[in-house]
Amino acid sequence: MNQRHKVDGQPAFVLHAYPYSETSLIIDVFSRDYGRVALLARGARRPRSVLRGVLLAFQPLEVGWAGRGEVQTLMKAEWRGGQPLLAGKSLFCGYYLNELLMHLLPREDAHARLFSVYAETLRRFADGAQEADLRCFERALLQELGYGLLLETDTDGVSVEGNARYGYEIERGPVRLAGTDASALAVSGRTLLDLAREDFSDPRSLAEAKQLMRTLIGHYTGGRHLASRRIFRELQEL
Repeated sequence: MNQRHKVDGQPAFVLHAYPYSETSLIIDVFSRDYGRVALLARGARRPRSVLRGVLLAFQPLEVGWAGRGEVQTLMKAEWRGGQPLLAGKSLFCGYYLNELLMHLLPREDAHARLFSVYAETLRRFADGAQEADLRCFERALLQELGYGLLLETDTDGVSVEGNARYGYEIERGPVRLAGTDASALAVSGRTLLDLAREDFSDPRSLAEAKQLMRTLIGHYTGGRHLASRRIFRELQEL
């Protein structure tokens, strides 16, 4: 039998929420010390509930919960402040991060470093979302989940050269390409080295890193079509 336990004073962010009964919500939170946790927020949908203005995505919270089983009961949630509301492109980028965490982060698997990276990325988004911030977060997420990228050496252990071309093999790493070789996932050595340094000042590195990370994310999410990408693309077309 699962033992009942209580957690208090835990830094967290709301990743996702959906209705439960006429007055309550089930929320997925990303907490610093307990990872992704599902909580029942009783009465959160009532018009006068104090939780209605607190359980917002992308806002730093301090939460407490208690119970047993897969879904426990939210006991308190307080806004910690210091994070402006996201808007425009930054808002959609924030939803993209949340989708990645919902699809890839197992429940109750703590990742304190990733929590810090997520919080810092949201702060950067508040100043205007940047493609480089997305690439850095994607790399940190894969690293934390044990899917770290091999970037500075190829699969033979030879140092990556900036002026060479490589085919990136998923779960293996970069394989140097000869002049006539082709690869579905070809990148320059410069892109791999820039990604390792998190330096995206070169537009080509940024573009190739985006394609590389999109392919890797697609692989590890089982080919899921992410809603945040689709909605953002449709808005751009409009």
